[in-house]
Amino acid sequence: MPKNKKIRVCLLFGGKSGEHEVSLQSAKSIYEKLDKEKYDVLLVGIDKDGQWLLGDAANYLLNEENPKLIALNKVNAKPVTAIVKQESAELISIQSGKGLGSVDVFFPITHGTYGEDGALQGFLELLDTAYVGAGVLGSAVGMDKDVMKKLFKDAGLEVGKYVAGTRKTLTSDALQTAIKELGFPIFVKPANLGSSVGISKAKNEEDLKAAMDDAFQYDTKIVLEEFIPGREIELSVLGNDEPIASIPGEVLPNHEFYSYEAKYIDENGAGLEIPAKISEDKVKEVQKLAVRAFQSLDLLGMARADFFLKSDGAFVVNEVNTLPGFTKISMYPKLWELTGIPFSELLDKLIELAIEKRAEKDKLKRTFDI
Repeated sequence: MPKNKKIRVCLLFGGKSGEHEVSLQSAKSIYEKLDKEKYDVLLVGIDKDGQWLLGDAANYLLNEENPKLIALNKVNAKPVTAIVKQESAELISIQSGKGLGSVDVFFPITHGTYGEDGALQGFLELLDTAYVGAGVLGSAVGMDKDVMKKLFKDAGLEVGKYVAGTRKTLTSDALQTAIKELGFPIFVKPANLGSSVGISKAKNEEDLKAAMDDAFQYDTKIVLEEFIPGREIELSVLGNDEPIASIPGEVLPNHEFYSYEAKYIDENGAGLEIPAKISEDKVKEVQKLAVRAFQSLDLLGMARADFFLKSDGAFVVNEVNTLPGFTKISMYPKLWELTGIPFSELLDKLIELAIEKRAEKDKLKRTFDI
């Protein structure tokens, strides 16, 4: 790529998941912070039916200051798709079939299913293009809370007790066994969803059944998790083969737990103490654990790692988020900013990591000589 040529970034956002609106907020923050001297930015919003729409920077969002009403502006947006053309990816107008320019790197900020779970990453792999964040495998296992926890255990990380199942496997008998093993309260979560969508805290059996019904609206597999009393500690991880962890922050929820509303809608939904008030030794310990969690899932680029710090001093890994929020109240960029990497510089690093990983893959042999 010529030295003075702007890098063309396609920012992908929205999507078919229950986290559509959060994704729009993240995209707005990222677009505002991308250095327009370095990047030529294409804004492609994916609507709730899965259609890709190339928007205009001046009006690609409606109600952009209201997290509850924010929406894609479909008026005058061009339906597009992406194809491989002359060894690069290119956006193509669906209406005219004309090319709308090549793309150097895709920046998906499509939280949730169909965008964060490996589905979109698989399409980007088929385009043979650079893209920010984890690949197909890391995205898939990073979304599935059941498989994720199994890999954490295999890496020697402490994980809370949990039971995973479907409507068919979570029979009345299985549920009674789970209650005895986990005890109340029990957290109920869709296995493949993020941003606290569909998550409930059940305090009794009646609550549990209602919570399960709610979670099953979002996924065919759910997880029941034991309540772990402890401090909620989060770190941001950045890198490919040699990832680094930020300083830790502590979440101090003002809601029943760190809910969807607390994360993305209510600016007073949680207090964030950055850095977390823990000893230097504990900081180093949890940073190592965050990197190990990142590597155990074969992640790339970025992730937010969430832990509980128990009263006995032990860290329990809760989960990682492979496409964390980039809203104005999101932990991922806040943690890096206070670690010493400002928002715009963080975006530069993520794009560099994507291009670096693509260049590494391009050196691999594509054919086998017999």
